[in-house]
Amino acid sequence: MEIRYTILLIIFGSALVTFIPRVLPLMVLSRIQLPDWAISWLKHVPVAVMAALLAQSLLFSNDKLALYENSLNLVVALPVFLVAIFTRSLLGTVLTGIICMMLLRFIF
Repeated sequence: MEIRYTILLIIFGSALVTFIPRVLPLMVLSRIQLPDWAISWLKHVPVAVMAALLAQSLLFSNDKLALYENSLNLVVALPVFLVAIFTRSLLGTVLTGIICMMLLRFIF
């Protein structure tokens, strides 16, 4: 089997492009002391990103607000959200979403 150098360079380049944005901030931020306001602000970033992703997938379809087409997803989101808040279990949340969606698709 022949290995082309261009393919090998693409693989190493892809690995480097994936590695640098993950490791460089970790290396830089581990050496400096962040102020308390920055640490408290950074704690909200994952929640904000998740809320933005969920809002887009639950409310929009084809870049347009589509509540009627996504009504099944919105109905399932409520028990999933409650399970996530009360149990804080990723497995329980995912299983609740799968089971609720399966039941609602079977009924409707």
